Amino acid sequence: MNPIFLARRLLTLLLTLFVASLLIFGVLELLPGNAAQVLMGPDAAPEAVAALTEKLGLNDAAITRYFHWLSGMLRGDLGESYAYGSPVATLIAERLALTVPLALLSMALAALLALVAGVFAASRHNRLGDWLVSALSQLGIALPNFWFAILLILVFSVGLQWVPAGGFPGWSEGMVPALQALALPAVSLAVVQAAILARVTRGAVLEQLHEDYVRTARAKGLSRRGALWGHVLRNAMVPVTTVMGLQFANLLAGTIVIENVFYLPGLGRLIFQAIANRDLTVVRDCVMLLAAMVVAVNFVVDLLAAWIDPRLQQQGAGA
Repeated sequence: MNPIFLARRLLTLLLTLFVASLLIFGVLELLPGNAAQVLMGPDAAPEAVAALTEKLGLNDAAITRYFHWLSGMLRGDLGESYAYGSPVATLIAERLALTVPLALLSMALAALLALVAGVFAASRHNRLGDWLVSALSQLGIALPNFWFAILLILVFSVGLQWVPAGGFPGWSEGMVPALQALALPAVSLAVVQAAILARVTRGAVLEQLHEDYVRTARAKGLSRRGALWGHVLRNAMVPVTTVMGLQFANLLAGTIVIENVFYLPGLGRLIFQAIANRDLTVVRDCVMLLAAMVVAVNFVVDLLAAWIDPRLQQQGAGA
């Protein structure tokens, strides 16, 4: 790996995280209302509200609270939740044990479906298989994932009773019950992403099929299937992996809705409850964590794309 390319990408990651922290803190500071007033209730005495405001440090200057929050994150101290009265790091760690496996399972399912469908459609360009995949992918893009989630519940939980309609038993109860609880949420998240990725894969593979190296490989006696899976797919993976990185961000955001549809105690539901309680510490830390995860995934995607196509390292180093 080119060290200049790696250094530039790492510097971009750090600058992006710093700008994201400024935006997140600034936007939440502009919200009207007082967290202490919400916690104490509308009928609380002004003296009690003022005392709680002082205890929570809400009277400090915004710049002081920002640097206090930033330094705490660097030390691993995310503060305490106003509503739960427990460390935010503990709350987030408990919820990530569900959200991360759900997002990874959805991404794996979406990638598997998209790669198979995209390569199948490209290998049958302008034939029935291509038209069928294009029609199904267009339908998948048009479906809202929360509506599709409700439809899955009606069919597989209420009608067939194959899987539970909601809730999560926990990983301590066994892998099979946990995966059964995550099956429908993962499918509902994966379908839309698979539809988008299948179209990207189809276009990338079609573009590579017309390159000179494919004709050279075929002229040397390599079969169409061998050229497709041995050469074309690797070169087509550069735009595909880039889109997958962006889709992972959508999956993380989509869990906020899906976890509430299936009543899953994940990070999305924690954010929803924190917003309702105006627990700004939890909201700020959770949003910053999501932003950091998205930036980190894009950083890994850049490195993966540079490994697939080493020419990108030279372009990045000379930019």
